[in-house]
Amino acid sequence: MKRLLTAIFVITLAQGARAQTPAAGGGEVVDRMVAVVNGSELITYSDLLWQLALQPGVPLDSPRREDLRRALELLIDQRLVIHEAHKLPHVHADEEELKRAEAELANRFPSRQEFQSRLERTGLTAAQLREIIHERIDMVKYLDFRFRSFTVVTPQEVEAYYKDVFVPRRRRQSPGAIVPELKAVYEQVQAELVERKVESETDAFLESSRDAAQITFLDESLADGLLRGGGGQGAGAGRTAPPSNRSSTPPNP
Repeated sequence: MKRLLTAIFVITLAQGARAQTPAAGGGEVVDRMVAVVNGSELITYSDLLWQLALQPGVPLDSPRREDLRRALELLIDQRLVIHEAHKLPHVHADEEELKRAEAELANRFPSRQEFQSRLERTGLTAAQLREIIHERIDMVKYLDFRFRSFTVVTPQEVEAYYKDVFVPRRRRQSPGAIVPELKAVYEQVQAELVERKVESETDAFLESSRDAAQITFLDESLADGLLRGGGGQGAGAGRTAPPSNRSSTPPNP
């Protein structure tokens, strides 16, 4: 769940194929379609570059194949989440939320200048970034509503988690130190247990969504190792992913 929420910072919109997109290293490249999710959600190569641009420390010059594949995997998961989010009425982000989220994203980089430089190198405009952030907030609100708001933990569960997980972990991390009593860390333990439950439910949701999805890969070089989902034949030429036995937790962005 934490990895997915981190990835939400860099969710990209399917805006259709672009004729030309600035290359990461300068110049221009002809954009190409990479994958289609559920017959209509298009993922292009420029979407992958935008994903990489918003991840500190990931090289943009001659992007590594493994980074592109990881970006594609995250974008597929994000498409599935936002598809479900759009089914429900929701309150859109206001100006303050948008500004705060953009500042949080920019602060993940060593400097604002580097952040802006990466946007410019991949052709990501201020308007497009704003749309991306707006979608990110929609996703967070949807996941909070669907999972967190309905997650309940009992005092018995908190006590069991404290004994079985919290105490042993604290003793491993700080040998010889006094472990605080449950009453002193009750809220901390309770919050951690809620996160565990939300993460488990989110993983199950993603796994179910992948199993039911049509995922057609149009770039064979990026499809290797990402075969999953399988709702039948996808749109266009390419390979439709069969069901997968892979872990449902998205990789680190």
